[in-house]
Amino acid sequence: MRTRTEERDPADRTGADLVVRGGTVVDSAWEGPADVLVRDGVVAALLAPGAPVDADVPAVDAAGRLVLPGGVDPHCHVGFTSGAYTSLDDHRECTTAAVFGGTTTIVDFAIPRPGQRPLDVARSQRAGIPTGLCDAALHGCVVEWDDTTADQLRVLADEGVRTIKMFTTYRGESMADEATILRVMHALRGLDGMVVVHCEADHIVVDAQDRAAGTGGIGAREMPATRPELAETASVGEVLAIAESQQTPVYFVHQSTAAAVELVAAARRRGLRAYTEAVAHHLLLDESAYAGPQPERFVCCPPLRPRESVDALARHLFTGEITTIGSDHCCYDTNQKREHRHDVRRMPNGLPGVETRLATLFSEFVVGRGLPLTRFVELTAANPARTNGLYPRKGSLMPGADADLALWDPGLTWTVTAAELHQATDYTPYEGRRVTGRPTTVIVGGRVVVDEGRLVDGTARGRYVPAGEIPADPMVLPL
Repeated sequence: MRTRTEERDPADRTGADLVVRGGTVVDSAWEGPADVLVRDGVVAALLAPGAPVDADVPAVDAAGRLVLPGGVDPHCHVGFTSGAYTSLDDHRECTTAAVFGGTTTIVDFAIPRPGQRPLDVARSQRAGIPTGLCDAALHGCVVEWDDTTADQLRVLADEGVRTIKMFTTYRGESMADEATILRVMHALRGLDGMVVVHCEADHIVVDAQDRAAGTGGIGAREMPATRPELAETASVGEVLAIAESQQTPVYFVHQSTAAAVELVAAARRRGLRAYTEAVAHHLLLDESAYAGPQPERFVCCPPLRPRESVDALARHLFTGEITTIGSDHCCYDTNQKREHRHDVRRMPNGLPGVETRLATLFSEFVVGRGLPLTRFVELTAANPARTNGLYPRKGSLMPGADADLALWDPGLTWTVTAAELHQATDYTPYEGRRVTGRPTTVIVGGRVVVDEGRLVDGTARGRYVPAGEIPADPMVLPL
């Protein structure tokens, strides 16, 4: 068993795994020149630039680069089955793409199919984690309540699964009704857990889809009209009311409108522990993609929104009202997306994005709009770790954290193409996009895994990371 650095004298610079020299270290609360000393797979110390260490300690040259904690992606679907379709990657493939993109921890979902038990599905999904190139945590999921659910939630919490997802849409497959949501919230209140909710009011969605089908417009080009913004805000309001009745923390995935974000922010000001996740494609792309030659490639739930809605959502990256940014990675390919492109009710929803999340956001918001580097780290690493009970082990470069580091060339300009990515699909929604900034060296657990765009260590060493208590300190997260 490894020795954690907090059990040793931080001034001890002997027996180190490596030292990262000459870079600018960026954590969520601090940035500046420093060297990073790694021992036993964790950050042993941040040293003054050029501080002496043993001559035999391997050095990684970070001169001219940013040294960031590896990204934590709070929203990945690995081998996800929805309806008739299963996404195409396993943990090995997903985490390979993740590390090339600078992400060193993913949070996967264990979503039951009809008739399956949440506990069994979580254990099955967890079994694939050791095949990955980096670590993973897990969200559970409840679809319907029965007399075993409370006990299953207690076992899941004991096994490190404290975030439980529920859907307010997809009736007959994964949708949980209001009574189930309330019961799960009540049960998690005593388990240091949190509910994670996909909010779209199913009755509004079904009505919109029926009206679209009645006029012959239910294909991929008509996707925005079939899942209106009102469906999202109506559902967010309902779930917030349930959460306030139970005083249970709640996390809203992939919020796509400023109005939804502002509902959550208002509840937080009332004292509810309520958090907003945005995802990269809702911050970067807009509904004009559905007018292009392959609209099916952009079908996701919620759909891409009008440009004015995208811009209003993005403003909340700067106000502090958005807590995290995930990818909502679903690795379908073009054939799967195309098969029922004339009826979005039968299509698989979701976009591949675990590899492109960080670089596209960095280029657009850090380089293009002046988002502070510390805020970028907060949104993409520290806060995803905090809201999933993984901080400070993940999402930090402070001593004692796992030595997961991404060394960025902030001025490197490149073009996103599916052919040069590592995701297990034939397309990316960012095809042809010019991007500035990219992780060039990625270290996982103190070992260099990616260097100068090459996989230099493909050893499967993925670990399941159990969640601790979801933090209660309101100062931990933006208010």
